[in-house]
Amino acid sequence: MAVYLGFASFIWWAMRQPPETFGGVMARMPAPVVFLLFPFETLWTHARSGSLQTGDPAPDFSLARLDKSERIQLSALSSRQPVVLVFGSYT
Repeated sequence: MAVYLGFASFIWWAMRQPPETFGGVMARMPAPVVFLLFPFETLWTHARSGSLQTGDPAPDFSLARLDKSERIQLSALSSRQPVVLVFGSYT
């Protein structure tokens, strides 16, 4: 039981890391072990859910302009006007 809980804790920790770290950990896992022995989807849903609630302000971040001439910071925009962010995927 202790080994199971230890391994489940390790998987939980890995899921809370940046995608590159999590991907590296999962690439070394024997796939059937993780998916058959652990409630992977439930762990994933809770580990990656974050802590923001409806109505919370968005975390501050900066993005490069399309022409890469400068970086734009969310807090600089939101202090002057409402901001709508759209992250789309065209595949």
